[in-house]
Amino acid sequence: MFDWPAGKLAAVCLTFDVDAESGFIGDDASYARRLTSLSEGRYGVTRGLPRLLELLGSMAIPATFFVPGDTADRHPQVVADILEAGHEIGHHGHRHLRSDLIGEREQREEIELGLAALERAGAPRPRGYRSSSWELTPETFALLGEHGFEYDSSCMGDDRPYFEYWDGQRLLELPVHWSLDDWPHFGWSIDRGGNLTSADQLLETWRSEYATARDERRSLVLTMHPEVIGRPYRLNRVLRRLLEEIDADGSAWFARLDELAANVTPILGSAAA
Repeated sequence: MFDWPAGKLAAVCLTFDVDAESGFIGDDASYARRLTSLSEGRYGVTRGLPRLLELLGSMAIPATFFVPGDTADRHPQVVADILEAGHEIGHHGHRHLRSDLIGEREQREEIELGLAALERAGAPRPRGYRSSSWELTPETFALLGEHGFEYDSSCMGDDRPYFEYWDGQRLLELPVHWSLDDWPHFGWSIDRGGNLTSADQLLETWRSEYATARDERRSLVLTMHPEVIGRPYRLNRVLRRLLEEIDADGSAWFARLDELAANVTPILGSAAA
């Protein structure tokens, strides 16, 4: 059990993976000539992201946006807009390559090229990392320590903040889960098919997840993609309604992941000592 600011009962963290074109190209280089697929990724920054920033701003809710280096290079204004709105920028690789499918050299490039791209776009050095497709390897874990990341948000070993350990190293984990991600519910492609869950079904799932987090006095980390949740009916029927209900409930502390990390690290650190 954690103590949240102002006596709140739950910490609610909204996170967004701004993959844009990299989400496709990182999956398969052949997407570089598939203009329709690339346009779907680009929709996330041209239409989805502005809608999200407007919604969050209207409700004064902070969030964390994980931006691949490729997105920062293609769309540097995205980084500027997110920062101007007061949100956190996290590291999400460079070309959105899955760590488990590439070698150690490419994993290092994903970290270091991503950092360089975010810096070029004007972002402060990110404190947090989220791996592409939520796969960490021992090599990536070591690289996160080498480059001084304060937290990761890629693993699923608990539904509360915890320390992930590997080979004598420790890293604060702010855990995720597929059920708390919009992509498994709404993601669909011409190659693999997918799911098109009804908006009401996802709203009920996330509403119930929040109620449980409140009852257990823990955190809830939701993961979304601007090209997915940013479709207008999904944004209004799922995210807007959920946020309005949580806000009206009055029991939640809305926090960026770096704020959550700062809150829980002293508590977990003392317990592990």
